[in-house]
Amino acid sequence: MAPLSDAGRITATACEWLAGQQAEMIECLQRLVDIDSNSYDKAGTDAVADLIVEWLEADGIEVTRTPRPDAGDILEARLEGDGSDAGAGHVLMMGHRDTVFPTGTVAERGFTREGDTAFGPGVADMKSGLVLNIFVLRALKRVAPLPFPVRALFTADEEIGSRDGTAFIREAASGARAVLNAEPGRISGNVVTGRKGGAAFLIEVTGKAAHSGVSHADGASAVEALARKIVKLHALTDYDSGVTTNVGLIEGGISRNTVAPAATAQLDTRFVTNQQRLDLLAAIEAIIAEEEVPGTRATIRQTSGFLPMEPAMSEALFARYRVQAERLGFDVEGEFTGGCSDAGTTASLGIPTLCGTGPVGAKMHTEEEYCRLETLVPRAQAVAATIIDLAGEKSGAT
Repeated sequence: MAPLSDAGRITATACEWLAGQQAEMIECLQRLVDIDSNSYDKAGTDAVADLIVEWLEADGIEVTRTPRPDAGDILEARLEGDGSDAGAGHVLMMGHRDTVFPTGTVAERGFTREGDTAFGPGVADMKSGLVLNIFVLRALKRVAPLPFPVRALFTADEEIGSRDGTAFIREAASGARAVLNAEPGRISGNVVTGRKGGAAFLIEVTGKAAHSGVSHADGASAVEALARKIVKLHALTDYDSGVTTNVGLIEGGISRNTVAPAATAQLDTRFVTNQQRLDLLAAIEAIIAEEEVPGTRATIRQTSGFLPMEPAMSEALFARYRVQAERLGFDVEGEFTGGCSDAGTTASLGIPTLCGTGPVGAKMHTEEEYCRLETLVPRAQAVAATIIDLAGEKSGAT
C-alpha cells in the first residue's frame, strides 16, 4: 500500500489535473442536460449512457453495460487498482441518469448559462453529479494505481424509486469500504450526512354498489372505508420523531348517487431510521386489515421505497471528506434532509456512505433548477482527494 507521502503526491497530481478541466466539465454538462432522460424514457437515459461510455472509454476506463428491457441500461465503470489492499473493499461512486422532466422539455428550455450559474432540466439533479464522477474517474486514471478498486455506478430510475436499479446498487456496493453518492450539494455548500427513508403504497378498497336513494342499506361504501383509514393513517405522523404519512391522491366511486364499490389511494411515508420503518409498516398493515365498513375489504401494495441514510453511517467518511475540503480551501458541514436517495440503500447495508457530494445546486425538480458551475472543480477535487486518502489506512473509512 502506498505510504501517506505517496498519497499526498497522488492527490496533488489528481487535483492539479482537475483544476484545468472546468471548461470541459461545463461542455459535458451541457451535452448531458440537452438530452431528455425522464425515468420512463429508456431511449433518453440510454443516450446519456452512450455519452458516458464514449467519454470513459476514450480514457481507457473499463465500462460494463448491462442492457435492461424496460429501464435504462446499467453502467459500471472500474479502475482496478494494484490490488495491494483490495481485501478491505473497493470505493463506489454513484449517480443516476434519469430526471423527473417529461420528454420534450429540452426543446422548450434546454441548457442555458448566466455567468457561473447553469440552468436546465436535471442540471443539478443530477447531471452535474454525473459529470463530477466521470472526471474523478478520469483524474484517478492519470495517477499511480490505488491499492484498491474504484467503481462508479450509473443507474437510470432513481426518480421513480430505483425499482430496477436497487438490485444493481446492492451488488455493486457489496464489500465496499465507502460509498460517495453525487446527488447535488446543498445550497449551503454542505454535503448530506443523513436522509429520511420513504415508501409509497397503493391502497385498494372494494365494497358493494347500491342505489344511494332506493337501497342505500344494501351497499358497502369503499369510499367511506377508505376515508376512515386515511384518518388513522394520517394519525401515524409524528413530527418530533420525523415520521410522516400522507395520502396525496384518492379515487373512487361511480356516481354521486351510487354507494361506491371501489376506491383507491396513494400513500407516501417518510422515516428517519430503519426501526421506524419497520414499526410504521406494521402499523399501516394493521390499519389496512381492519374492516372499517361491513362488506368492504382493503389491500395495500408497496410501489416504491428508499431506505433511510442514518447519520451514524456517514460520520467517519464525512470527517475524512471535510479534512480534504479544508485542504482545498472550502468549508463544509454535514446536513440532514427529508428527501430520499440511493445512499439509503448502501448505508442500510452497513457501508460508510456520504451523499450530496455533487456540485452545489438548488430548486431541483422545478423550472428554476440550477447548478453553481464554480463548484464543479473543487467538489470533484474533494471527492478524488477523499478516495485517495482512504489509501492511507488499511481499515478504510471505518
